[in-house]
Amino acid sequence: MKKNKRKAKALGLCSGGLDSTLAGVVLKRQGVEVIWVSFETPFFNAEKAKNASGAIGIPLVVRDITERFLPMLKNPPAGYGRQMNPCMDCHALMFRIAGEMMDEIGADFLFSGEVTGQRPMSQTRSSLRYVEKHSGFDGLILRPLSAKRLPETEMEKTGIVDREQLLAFSGRSRKPQMELAESLSITDYPAPAGGCLLTDPNFSRRARDLIAFEPDAGKTDFLLLGYGRHIRISPDAKLVAGRNKSDNAMLLSLYRPELDIKIFMPEVPGPVGLVPRGAPDPDVQTAAALCAGYTRVPADRSAEVRVDTPSGKSRLEVIPLKAACAGLDIF
Repeated sequence: MKKNKRKAKALGLCSGGLDSTLAGVVLKRQGVEVIWVSFETPFFNAEKAKNASGAIGIPLVVRDITERFLPMLKNPPAGYGRQMNPCMDCHALMFRIAGEMMDEIGADFLFSGEVTGQRPMSQTRSSLRYVEKHSGFDGLILRPLSAKRLPETEMEKTGIVDREQLLAFSGRSRKPQMELAESLSITDYPAPAGGCLLTDPNFSRRARDLIAFEPDAGKTDFLLLGYGRHIRISPDAKLVAGRNKSDNAMLLSLYRPELDIKIFMPEVPGPVGLVPRGAPDPDVQTAAALCAGYTRVPADRSAEVRVDTPSGKSRLEVIPLKAACAGLDIF
């Protein structure tokens, strides 16, 4: 068995799930100094990673990578998964950013909790190789849970990591991970679940629509995809209408007065409506009527609607309109 020549320091990608938790613990047990990094975008956050860090005692760095993530999302070289999830290019980007942090952290190598064969598209041997090559840090990425099924890395060859203490997990079964967790007295970990909104079919439909009609869409535009009803009125206009008080509050918090149009009902309960980035007057009229359609105002009576635009405020009298009656889809 190779002896460590010196104490190594590793920076690992952490989602907060069982696999990334175990990967950190496996390295920590053989004397490697471990630090985690978790990334945030409008599609995933670091909450589970924060919980894992608190429970296991591994330091965590959290970084918002939205600015670099969105250009990749709009045109991922390896394409999308079943939905709008660009998993291979997402992982490559994460490793690229983590690699750029190595000098700052003082890390010798990178690692993750990926398991070969666990996911049929993003965790095959060829997919893992793609991620390494496109990360810009080829040769510096270790997968502790599947290391014995993958080529030996320089970290193992030089002895700063002991290959004999790494694992050979493979496949979709989580039984080996759960047994290892039990042996390590790790009992508090989240159930396996897609933590990325881009794997959700309805959210992905909204994302496709946004990218198609708003190629310059930014962080707030994507955050809006998580709330309300979305109705594409025309190529130049989309209405986002709150479903409940919580939605209304979130839409108001994301409202950009210098860009968006806000619609609400001053006299009767109803949704907050946003038309992101504005729209031509006829589309604004339609958006106002659609918002009125979600109130209890009878369909044969007019409703007063308040419209706030970047150029001023006005009130409109509209006949409530249902999206289905106008031939518009709600998504």
